[in-house]
Amino acid sequence: MSGAALSGDAFDPAALTDAELAAHLAHHAGRILLAVREAGVFAEKSLGKAGDQTANQFLVHALRELRPDDGLLSEESKDTPARLAKRRVWIVDPVDGTREYGEGRPDWAVHVGLAIDGVPVLGAVALPGLNADGTGGGAVLRSDRVAPLPPAGTPPRMVVSRTRPAAEALAVAGKLGAKLVPMGSAGAKAMAILRGEADIYLHSGGQYEWDSCAPAAVALAHGLHASRIDGSPLVYNQRDVSMPDLLICRKEHAGPILDLLAEIAA
Repeated sequence: MSGAALSGDAFDPAALTDAELAAHLAHHAGRILLAVREAGVFAEKSLGKAGDQTANQFLVHALRELRPDDGLLSEESKDTPARLAKRRVWIVDPVDGTREYGEGRPDWAVHVGLAIDGVPVLGAVALPGLNADGTGGGAVLRSDRVAPLPPAGTPPRMVVSRTRPAAEALAVAGKLGAKLVPMGSAGAKAMAILRGEADIYLHSGGQYEWDSCAPAAVALAHGLHASRIDGSPLVYNQRDVSMPDLLICRKEHAGPILDLLAEIAA
């Protein structure tokens, strides 16, 4: 949870820094999502939609209340060209890993990121379903609270989609001798590196800006490599919000992986 800005004994949302706001909103959106699921009134197929829409309303209204001059891009809201004229744009995914959320799995996330001039400068990724006892509460990984990276795995561990691993990821993993770790959401995969569960996240199966903005901001703040799979930088707040590929990994793996990807693409 964020370090709440306090004025006396009262919580003062206007006093939150951008990074604190991202973490605060991600944490509370996660709590809302857990409450929606725990209410028990939705079937699995409709739970994801209900959670997405409920958390999205909270995030959108909060950001418009507290950062009214900024742009906003959310997976669950209609996009408008107005954000393209903004230097500061909040990019959010209310439920990253809707399928996992609906199934009651822990590997889903809430993303709240801020891009300035297209650069993912800060963000927070909440992992509300982490607690093994099912009570939730989880963790919030933040760009403004940097911790040392856990020891690297030997052999390296690569997180991949648990349902449809990308062909490039499988090819690179084979050449590196990497151990595959199936997992759900993009945010959960990226944060697995910071949590010491993985070393590499390579994706080439199609994504959008909201899938990676907050995870990339948190990863970069912690000293990880984050780029497109051709090595070019991640650029956000584009007219076309498709961002089909992504590499987040420990820096020592970036060069060899990018070389392998170039060979595969040749």
